[in-house]
Amino acid sequence: MDAPTPHPGPPRPRVVLTFPGQGAQHARMAAGLYGASKSFTSTMDHAFDAFGPAGRTLREGWLAATPPAGFDDISYAQPLLYAVNCAMGTMVTESGLRPDVLLGHSVGELAAATLAGVFSFDYGLRYLSEYIGVYQHAPRGGMLAVAASSKEVEAHLVPDVVIGAVNAPRQVLLSAPEEALADVEAALRGADITCSRARALQPFHHPVMRDVVTAHAGSLTRPPLHPPHTTLYSAYTGQELADELATDWQFWTGQPAEPVLFGPTLEHLLSSGPHLLVEAGPGQSLTALARRTPAVARGDAKALALLPPRAGEPDADIEAVRTALKQLATYGCDPLSPDF
Repeated sequence: MDAPTPHPGPPRPRVVLTFPGQGAQHARMAAGLYGASKSFTSTMDHAFDAFGPAGRTLREGWLAATPPAGFDDISYAQPLLYAVNCAMGTMVTESGLRPDVLLGHSVGELAAATLAGVFSFDYGLRYLSEYIGVYQHAPRGGMLAVAASSKEVEAHLVPDVVIGAVNAPRQVLLSAPEEALADVEAALRGADITCSRARALQPFHHPVMRDVVTAHAGSLTRPPLHPPHTTLYSAYTGQELADELATDWQFWTGQPAEPVLFGPTLEHLLSSGPHLLVEAGPGQSLTALARRTPAVARGDAKALALLPPRAGEPDADIEAVRTALKQLATYGCDPLSPDF
């Protein structure tokens, strides 16, 4: 009797590590891993040491039960987000997870690029430190989260307001200096369109940021750049990042003036087959966005976060990571061994 013809099983989903950006910061984000995971702690301490005297202030503000004033400012939020994202990504890869794709949102793309080998963590910290100094010259402003499509929002835009991010079919972020942002917020509320201020004190992803970096470009160093060794998707291009762009510093320095197209980028990525999305940063904002995509709704892709939505009990972060890593094994990943 002939042996039965074997049938191939379903393809293994591609593992995608995602990294959140400005707005995801919150008190004691991932702090439960500090001192528990050797890998996570080492990366965070390295970052604090690299920032010099400012690093002590960053550490104290990060670990405080109540965030200090200005926690949402670029000088606090962005270095902490970059460090936590890189520390989380390093911790899970050292636990045995092998991502096929890396994708970040806003400053999260810097962490994705670091883990893809485009530039080192040290160079990323140096660049971010200089970048913060440059963008302190930006006008005060912010971003407004709007529960509507880009087309719906465009009818209510006022001068100096732009669409700074498209996160989902019906979730966009508007960006503007403060006065214009207040005007468009009033217009949207008057039209019964749900909106709320994002946790940002500068008009990120607005053309005014281009003027700022042009005026102060001389103060930014140009560390060596390398083609990514892991597939890197960019939420600025909407697709896999080409080597020639990855190694062009103008691409990186220009990001704060360009819109983030996270939603369209994610849908393009998920259209190529089964994927497993793992949010390796504070909160669950990108996981929530992923679960609104058709691919996840159909079951063609899965999405999970390593951390809770907000800091909780002392062991909440550790338990959340352990639970997530066990769940990854049920999705076809090799067993993982965290260092705590």
